Amino acid sequence: MNGKSHYIPNTDDDRAAMLKAIGVSDLDELFADIPGEYRNPKLDIPSPTSELELRREMGDMAAENHHLGRYISFLGAGAYNHFSPSVVRALISRGEFLTAYTPYQPEASQGTLQATYDFQTMVCNLLGMEVADAGMYDGASALAEAALMSCRITGRGRVAVLGSTSPTYREVISTYVSPQGIQLDVLDSRQVACSEETACLIVQYPNFLGYIEDMAALEREARSKGALFVASADPFAMGMLKPPGEYGADIVTGEGQALGLPVSFGGPYVGLFSSRMQYLRQMPGRIAGETTDSQGRTGYVLTLSTREQHIRRERATSNICTNQALMSLAATIYMAALGRQGLRHMAELCYHKAHYAASAISQLPGYSLHEGGEFFQEFTVRCPRPASEINPGLLEAGIVGGFDVGGIVDNGMLFCVTEMNSRGDIDRLVEALAEIA
Repeated sequence: MNGKSHYIPNTDDDRAAMLKAIGVSDLDELFADIPGEYRNPKLDIPSPTSELELRREMGDMAAENHHLGRYISFLGAGAYNHFSPSVVRALISRGEFLTAYTPYQPEASQGTLQATYDFQTMVCNLLGMEVADAGMYDGASALAEAALMSCRITGRGRVAVLGSTSPTYREVISTYVSPQGIQLDVLDSRQVACSEETACLIVQYPNFLGYIEDMAALEREARSKGALFVASADPFAMGMLKPPGEYGADIVTGEGQALGLPVSFGGPYVGLFSSRMQYLRQMPGRIAGETTDSQGRTGYVLTLSTREQHIRRERATSNICTNQALMSLAATIYMAALGRQGLRHMAELCYHKAHYAASAISQLPGYSLHEGGEFFQEFTVRCPRPASEINPGLLEAGIVGGFDVGGIVDNGMLFCVTEMNSRGDIDRLVEALAEIA
């Protein structure tokens, strides 16, 4: 702020010339929109400590966390506690992957590019789509990018999203579309009706409360208004559910965290993004392709990269600036290690354990299942008291309870059961809920 820097090699004359070019007289005028009290805040930084003291302090702070290794968890709502084989961490920890950056030079990035190509191929197979990209931040922003892509394709300015979609995802979509003057319509899942100006109909599969929407009927409603059909799918559930591509979806996104990535308090994760081939050039991010060199050997390249760092800004489809390569590599290794049958087996374990838990909880006095239809690994329960009063009691019993959805369902709690939960774990949850009730 004071016009001097030890790190940026700009002279006073350089800075003066840049300020003049944008029509301001000094740095204070440049940052006039920022209230003065926030420009140079006084930072209460503690005095320096030794490495030993710092490690001890950080360890004490970390010990205050409720670590999943010490608790039985039934928490989902977008981040899921699945088993990840040791091979995943072992391979992504190799130096050539751990420190790799964007593969601008294919001759020096064949390993990264091949892993990206394999990732795209597996995502297509999993979601039932024709082409997939790499480089999405997470499931929420990938879905928001799908909304923008739909508007570019159709030339329309309204986006419809089911109210049963994750509230967090809807907030991110709103953040993306609002500055561009795009109207966001939140529709009642029981009475879905798109307008003639709707660019796309967005559905979460399974939805936020864990239940499976009538995908065929929703696809027909989108088609009747000339809108694209967009789905945000749980890739883990695709191990046993019919993929969105087979329902006629035009764009399918998802959160790849369940595929070998730890919960890790919110990231980093990796977004999945796939589409029909006809919309290839409107996709954000980057696409790796397989080719042959002059000697007929297989090679991998960045086939398409429609982001503003690579092409003219006015023709870019996105300002996505990360490659998320390490996270997509982890997901690729995970899917390769499990294979088609392994992923199906894991999905079936989640399904059957979740239904066992739901049946047992619904038989407790004061508890009942929310009437939402068929579900995969998450389900919503109406409790005798608010989740905010029940979860502390569960935590005392060594259990991380469900997600509070009281704002959607009266005294509602969203439980998630994965292959990590044994029958004994589920029985302990049921006993604890009975005691609390």
